[in-house]
Amino acid sequence: MSIYTPDDAALNALASQIEAIAPRPHHSALLEIANRIRPGCTFAYALNRGGWYRSGGVIAADGTRIADSLDNWARGELEACDGDMGELLDRYQDKGLLVTRHTGRTHYFVGAYGPAPSDFLQLEVEELQEVLDRPLINTDKSPLDIQELIDPISPQEIEAQPVGAPRYRFRRLLDMRQTAARVASIGNAGTSGLPRMLTEWAHSSASARGHFSDHWLVSLREHQDRYRNPVVTATLISRHARDLKTFQWNIELAGVEMSAQLQAFDRAAGYASAWYFHLVSGAITPPKAAYAVARDLDAGFSYLPDTEAALLRGWVAAPYSV
Repeated sequence: MSIYTPDDAALNALASQIEAIAPRPHHSALLEIANRIRPGCTFAYALNRGGWYRSGGVIAADGTRIADSLDNWARGELEACDGDMGELLDRYQDKGLLVTRHTGRTHYFVGAYGPAPSDFLQLEVEELQEVLDRPLINTDKSPLDIQELIDPISPQEIEAQPVGAPRYRFRRLLDMRQTAARVASIGNAGTSGLPRMLTEWAHSSASARGHFSDHWLVSLREHQDRYRNPVVTATLISRHARDLKTFQWNIELAGVEMSAQLQAFDRAAGYASAWYFHLVSGAITPPKAAYAVARDLDAGFSYLPDTEAALLRGWVAAPYSV
């Protein structure tokens, strides 16, 4: 099947549909929308990553909303005070204004549409909730400048009570085949490993145990360097990382014991060659363990299938990570 390239209107419509529904524990309504994106492509929930937040707005003590954006409001108020921070503080010192934040987590959904490792769509949707963060002005330590008002180093803490109901926010939809081709064409250090890893997966024994997207997601970060050239950083996210333990390697581990470690790791991950791809992802398998396995191969041990042995020899000759 071809690369999925929706236009802006289609993406805006998708975002509107997703953001019009309320979050539910199993995301059933969201999945119904996702499954209409592309015929023959059925999405499944992959995982979520949370623990982050964004700056919110300003509300009065009675809950009346003063502003949606603390940053814009504070800078506008300072300008209205002719840049006099003292006057701004005098105006609001006793008003009891509160600052909010948006706590969030990102949900990942995947839908494979072909057999190749990159033949899948990756849908990313944020779940946000606005909660109380802190008083606008710390009565024990007044801010000295606008930056300290907006983002104090030691904020005065209050209970994070909800201000609004949880809501979805569409983040992006990636066709990984298109994404892999794009990062390969850019060819910077942050993306050089992704095309190689996808090629290796296609020729490994792992490909026989489900689609690449059954086990991995790809996290992309994009920006421009000082010369305004595009820079893309691609990293791997394991869907099983929370269930895997750190690889139990020591300098004496070799031969039968090393083979047992590799097999145990693969069983825990649910597919063959998992230990190798967790080496490439730079997450769990330590490079020292890979070099120890390579020494075993050179010593005549043959506990690795030919496909895995070839992968390892290639990595030792030219190490890389994603």
